[in-house]
Amino acid sequence: KKARSLAREAFFSRGQACMRASPLGKRFGWGVHADAEGRIALYAVDSKRYQALAADPDIAQVRAMRSKRA
Repeated sequence: KKARSLAREAFFSRGQACMRASPLGKRFGWGVHADAEGRIALYAVDSKRYQALAADPDIAQVRAMRSKRA
């Protein structure tokens, strides 16, 4: 457990790329869901699970980020 804790601390000590900047959501049509524990999951936009998450008013929805300025 101590080794895992040290590994997490080392990993998060530097900046990480944001999943919102990934082409998965912008170009390929995948939805990214992150929970309170920091886990993420990818869902196809046409899947039932994605539709259920999109319809849930308690979940904040944030659009994927653009790659270039308009």
